[in-house]
Amino acid sequence: MKLTFSYQELSKQLDVTLPNSNRVIRSVAFDTRRIVGGEDVLFFALKGEFRDGHEFIQAAYEKGVRTFVVSQKMDASAFEDATFILVDDTLKALQSLAKSHRKKFDIPVVGITGSAGKTIVKEWLGQLLEQQYRVVRSPKSYNSQLGVALSLLEIHEDCDLALIEAGISGPGDMETLADMIQPTHGIFTSLGSAHKQNFESKDAHMAEKLRLFDTCEKVFVHHSIPVDTNDPKMKVVHEKSYASLLELLPFEDEISRHNAAMAIVASRHFELDDAVIERVLPKLDRIALRLETFDGINNCLIINDTYNLDLDALRSSLEYQLSVAQGRNRAVIIGTKDDQEEIKRVLQDFEPIEYHFVSSVDDELPEFSNSVILIKGRREMRLEQLALRLRERKHQTYVEVNLSAIRNNLAYCKSKLDKDTKVLAMVKASSYGSGIDEMGVYLERIGVNYLGVAYADEGVQLRKAGVQLPVLVMNTEEGAFEDCIAYDLEPCIYSTEQLNAFILQLIYVGKTYYPVHITLETGMNRLGFETESIPELLRMLQTQPEVRVKSIYSHLATADEIGSEFVKEQVQKFERNSEEILKHLPYDVDRHIANSEGVLHYPQYQFDMVRIGIAMYGYATEKEDREHLQEAIRWFSAISQIRSVEAGKSIGYGRAGVAEKSTRIAVIPLGYGDGFRRSLSGGKGQVIIHGQPCPVIGNVCMDMTMIDIGDLPAEVGDPVEIIGDSLSLMTLAEQMDTIPYEVLTGISRRVQRLYVED
Repeated sequence: MKLTFSYQELSKQLDVTLPNSNRVIRSVAFDTRRIVGGEDVLFFALKGEFRDGHEFIQAAYEKGVRTFVVSQKMDASAFEDATFILVDDTLKALQSLAKSHRKKFDIPVVGITGSAGKTIVKEWLGQLLEQQYRVVRSPKSYNSQLGVALSLLEIHEDCDLALIEAGISGPGDMETLADMIQPTHGIFTSLGSAHKQNFESKDAHMAEKLRLFDTCEKVFVHHSIPVDTNDPKMKVVHEKSYASLLELLPFEDEISRHNAAMAIVASRHFELDDAVIERVLPKLDRIALRLETFDGINNCLIINDTYNLDLDALRSSLEYQLSVAQGRNRAVIIGTKDDQEEIKRVLQDFEPIEYHFVSSVDDELPEFSNSVILIKGRREMRLEQLALRLRERKHQTYVEVNLSAIRNNLAYCKSKLDKDTKVLAMVKASSYGSGIDEMGVYLERIGVNYLGVAYADEGVQLRKAGVQLPVLVMNTEEGAFEDCIAYDLEPCIYSTEQLNAFILQLIYVGKTYYPVHITLETGMNRLGFETESIPELLRMLQTQPEVRVKSIYSHLATADEIGSEFVKEQVQKFERNSEEILKHLPYDVDRHIANSEGVLHYPQYQFDMVRIGIAMYGYATEKEDREHLQEAIRWFSAISQIRSVEAGKSIGYGRAGVAEKSTRIAVIPLGYGDGFRRSLSGGKGQVIIHGQPCPVIGNVCMDMTMIDIGDLPAEVGDPVEIIGDSLSLMTLAEQMDTIPYEVLTGISRRVQRLYVED
């Protein structure tokens, strides 16, 4: 950002009274992990779905921030030389600031909306127009109520034109966005089914989108959208009108032609010459809408963001790197042959430990260790090949974890809850197979309140990964007490014998008021205190200062059944027994009984906290819930070899597979050692190749599986889908005769996890 807000200007724009000061605000922030040098930063304490920014005032202050926008009174005496601007709603204050900032500029501002394609159209239009204009555009897909405000604050006096995305999810959203953006021109890319469930009809959804264009002099609308063609400001766009230009695209799919046509017509409107358009179209980037994150050599984490190198995108990527670094060294690799001085100035703002410029993918690199490495460069340099050089060598089978889907799923679960209800995210069994280190760091970053594990060694792993959130350990064995104390883990106590043993350990190390969680047995007949054990439990809690109860909890046995009478019986027993304990404790204690299905089916039993596990990954028993959730786990491999097999020939161990007719088989590096069970042998299981289901033939081996591909035009190296768009986790679980939990937790640790985020 290139802001220059004086205190006097802030007073006017936020309608508040501020003290006289010579301070100048040059940027705004809402995430302390993205702040480097905070003296000229205005910090907004935003209240989000998972996190309250007021909890991070101290962290921002320690990074140099001295000006804060808050919605609750602060003890200013604890923050010397700090100014607190008290408002009713910090997000609305940020939006008001963005709106005022937008009004300062008399330039074309293009508002871009649509159910799909808006980010790609914005990026491609930006690549075209920057040949002639100085363009500011929304970073990545910053199109939310917060993202639009931040995008508008990127506008500065040296720019000629701004491209701003606007995304909505419900009624009333666009009114706020349109009021901020005040676009002079508009682009409507598509009208699809995204968020349709939040509108009473398709017409209502359409009307909400159109509100963006009230102030526009010209709006470019794709022909698939039913707008009033008699409206003179509406220009309907059809690909066939630009057929010769679209032949220059480096992509052949219809969606790319659709998006490129929208960019072409808008660039022509802004008087970009066709000769320029013809020169740029073949060079348009394949837009990577997700940052790809994966394990690198020497305990490094690689952030592969190699599709462009404009300075705004670089800042956004550096902010992301800062937020995930967790104290690890930060290194940056930039692929460019020019513009190094400007890039260096941006890099210096973020103070990475080291940065390196490369002119080709073959340039020699230093040896990195225990670092988070951001790789950024123009698409034509193909730096993704360099990223692959730094990737930890693992076999071709990998699991893709979509972090944005996980955030969406948590938000959907949160929508069922009261705003103050805490969320404990379960990350046991290597976070349902997705990787406990990475998931722990991510869940802490987005602001869940607690993490839950099955055993203490999982909690130790989280601590070694840098996670500082409180960690609840459900099955705390006596031999793990020492680790719990050493690593600040909170054990669940399920018997007086276990509690006594833990108290003795605490006495031995001189600890008092150590946090523990009490497990009540309410019907699972697993671990937990029975009703008759509670008096003895209370005597110990009241006489032993070594422990302090943080929460009381139990498990629902039939939460996946809507209207279950047994759930009601369990909750009644839980309420009786937990209230008896609470009566005798002189401090506040949280209660929780609802798991993922409990949150979705019985939100009335949310108490103070809920435990969310499998729903984070997009899986639920009810179709209505699955429509709101996004599947976060995809599993892929690749063909290692293809061979022809004559009719009657046997395949694999035990000669269990026999070719009924001459066919071709593909061998893939996937077996029961990876979690693809042997029970899928003999055609019971299948994979997807080139969009077609291909059955397993013969027995699944430990490390390989043979697939009957018939006459499918497949080649060595072609991708193989095991879980994805065509083959769901539910389907694979049914083929394995098990449940999704077991499929996910059964994926071997040797299978690489790759993390992507929008």
